[in-house]
Amino acid sequence: MRPQFLDLTNAQADEDDEMSRAEFKKAIICTKLAGRAVIRVVGRCNEAQENENLVERCENAAESENLDLSECQLMQVPEAVFHLLRNTSVKTCDLSFNVITKIPPKLASKFSCITELNISNNRMNKLPEELNQLRQLISLDFSYNCFLNFPGIVYTLPKLESINAQKNYIADVDADRLKNLSCLKMTNLLENPLSLRSLQWMSTITAFIVLTTPRDGHDDE
Repeated sequence: MRPQFLDLTNAQADEDDEMSRAEFKKAIICTKLAGRAVIRVVGRCNEAQENENLVERCENAAESENLDLSECQLMQVPEAVFHLLRNTSVKTCDLSFNVITKIPPKLASKFSCITELNISNNRMNKLPEELNQLRQLISLDFSYNCFLNFPGIVYTLPKLESINAQKNYIADVDADRLKNLSCLKMTNLLENPLSLRSLQWMSTITAFIVLTTPRDGHDDE
């Protein structure tokens, strides 16, 4: 019988393959970890940049008394805003073109001297009752949001001259309560599915301008 010889060449090749696979797996893991680290760094850089932008806008507001936080991709009004502007009498507040779902109640108490509030192009469907503290408010814009009902708080703001509620989902508006707003000059209700009854009520108003979109004749109640 011939003696059996161990094929060292193949054994060495197999060992090299195992090492190569192990190194490859290790490289993949390292790459993934590095990728996650990069994502974290980028996230922190973006956050820092956003915070810097927020601070800059608040500094501008401290000088001009006009707070502009439009197009900041905000999901809510940052708490830092109230702190940074704690000694500022804000006159106008623009929160438009964000993704805000609700206004913090404290906005009314912290910025009680606001005369113009623009919260258009967000994702809101209601306003906090605390906004009745905005006794100096002249212009309110909540157009292009998700309101199903006309906010009752609006009827309590005595100095309102302009209401922009365009492009919501409002069906009913109390014309009598609107008429009680003695300073009101214009109400924009365009692109809302107003009921026939509300449209009829709006048509009786002559003290100020009311903009509405006529109903399709097939939608009548």
